[in-house]
Amino acid sequence: MEIKSLACEIPSSLGLPFSRLSSADIAREAVLRGIVLAISVATVWRYLSSDSIKPWMHRSWLFPRDPFFGEKAAVVLDLYFRVFQGIPLGTDDYVVSSDEKTSIQARHRKVLGSGPRPKQARLVEFEYERRGALAYLTAWDVHRAKLFGICAQTTGIESFRRLVDLVMGQEPYRSARRVFWITDNGSSHRGEASIERLALWYPNAIQIHTPVHASWLNQVEIFFSILQRKVLTPNDFANLGVLENAILRFQDLYNQIAQPFGWKYTKDDLKKTLSRIHAQGALTDCRSLAA
Repeated sequence: MEIKSLACEIPSSLGLPFSRLSSADIAREAVLRGIVLAISVATVWRYLSSDSIKPWMHRSWLFPRDPFFGEKAAVVLDLYFRVFQGIPLGTDDYVVSSDEKTSIQARHRKVLGSGPRPKQARLVEFEYERRGALAYLTAWDVHRAKLFGICAQTTGIESFRRLVDLVMGQEPYRSARRVFWITDNGSSHRGEASIERLALWYPNAIQIHTPVHASWLNQVEIFFSILQRKVLTPNDFANLGVLENAILRFQDLYNQIAQPFGWKYTKDDLKKTLSRIHAQGALTDCRSLAA
């Protein structure tokens, strides 16, 4: 247990100039601290490899720092379950999740690769030439499983306006009672100015911002992960025209088979998550737990 406790420590708190602890580091430190007279690296590895503690592993995480994180996130979660301000949405209300996938590069491989063979994976040339980059702006109808998207040289208010026009210029959105646009806080659609601007463009459009550092709440990000796996990896496109064509063709194909994502994360789950983070000391304002 002392060895496992040592493995849980952050190296800097131990006065060690490491970013993470290896089994050898733990074995040496255990002897220096008098926990054991001697212990092999293999023994430390055996202790930890059979346990849930893996000090050599890590993952990146953005801790929520918005004091009203819970309140803002709850609005988004309610919309996913077709509720707004405690009232169920009507049949002429729609929820659209929107975002941009930026700086998608066209990397032209210098040598033609080969397909997979028995006991050999597909080969993709490591070296490539950069043939430019574009942005893919996307809107996802959460409940109708309908995808809209455009490619642009850059993001910005005008590019976002093009996407909004694409969606709101057609039925059923044009004559809908309300169309809720869920977006993050990117520069293309940030703050109260963006909310007012969207309402000016289309009076039945209501913009809802996710909290800062909450891209995981935006359902369109799920589609972006699918696009990354199915189209953009490995990246081998002769030019931006080929890249754009591949993205839009996949968009058309996806619309033929798309179904609403099976979203199960609720406000109760959110409260549990924020309570756990609060217990870790990452949140200092109890208002963040309000939902």
